[in-house]
Amino acid sequence: MPNMRCIVVREHGGYDRLLLEERPIPAPAPGQVRVKVAAIGLNHLDTWVRRGVPGHEFPLPLVAGSDAAGVVDALGAGVVSVREGDAVVVLPGVSCGACEPCQTGLDQLCRHYHILGESCDGTAAEYVCVPAANVAPKPAPLSEAEAASVCLVFQTAWNMLARRAELRAGETVLVHAGLSGVGSAAVQIAAALGARVIATAGGEEKCRRVRALGADHVIDYRSQDFVQEVRALTGKAGVEVVFEHVGEATFGGSLRCLARGGRVVTCGATTGGNVKLSLHAVFFKSLSILGSTMGSKGDLRRILRMFDQGRFRAVLDRELPMAEVGEAHRLLEAREALGKVVLRV
Repeated sequence: MPNMRCIVVREHGGYDRLLLEERPIPAPAPGQVRVKVAAIGLNHLDTWVRRGVPGHEFPLPLVAGSDAAGVVDALGAGVVSVREGDAVVVLPGVSCGACEPCQTGLDQLCRHYHILGESCDGTAAEYVCVPAANVAPKPAPLSEAEAASVCLVFQTAWNMLARRAELRAGETVLVHAGLSGVGSAAVQIAAALGARVIATAGGEEKCRRVRALGADHVIDYRSQDFVQEVRALTGKAGVEVVFEHVGEATFGGSLRCLARGGRVVTCGATTGGNVKLSLHAVFFKSLSILGSTMGSKGDLRRILRMFDQGRFRAVLDRELPMAEVGEAHRLLEAREALGKVVLRV
């Protein structure tokens, strides 16, 4: 069996811990498909896997990567939903398919749920085998690189806004870091749901790009206090929903931005997860604090159809070769990327 290249993390640390290794090309097991990968999308999750998270144990060694696009080149026994030669994207969440959450469209709550590249081997390889349920047709308007950049972040943002926060038309939402992967998805989703969108971004160019995604107002957090700006934009009433993924640096201000009965929904904490919280504000203002991780494959398939309809667009900064994965991680951590970073296979 010939070999393939893959990106492996064997121990936590700096960029030198991202190892480009060779492994045999895998054969698909029954119920699986093999995808010849053309492009690998990077997420902040990849940097956490590389660095390590205190108190969390990753199953190292681990093939990195949660997002990818490519072509199906082999089918395992029993697969009838996909054909060889199909252009596909890889859906990043794997579940058992048999439990009650899976069968009621809440597969992200499955006790056996895995995110590719986080708790099982992922997509950062020339070939990857996944369950047939974990591939979907690539949206025709998107290039392979664009398609590799959308699944995890749009799935996450949709679940946060449409499912957990139940964002409604006519409400106002604050989206932090509106040009980040999940933030740029949230701006587009919130606008599509009919909400008024206030977003933050760092610097004039990022603010301009976030406006182009559909934000009604963009606050430059480098030069403006986002709490004061939100109060001014809402006549001191506050916003109904805050889309949080930054953590310690913004969480206190996010709570102060909420209107009475408001909801803050969070999927991450890139600046740290130990936040100060006054319960007095929570119960006096009837606030809701909602956690969210990933989303359902059914919702993601619906999102991909919306890309086909031209209602969403990928926000791609650049493509780099697999060998430059360290530079890709540096761009993400330094917040230098103006959109998603993709590795070209």
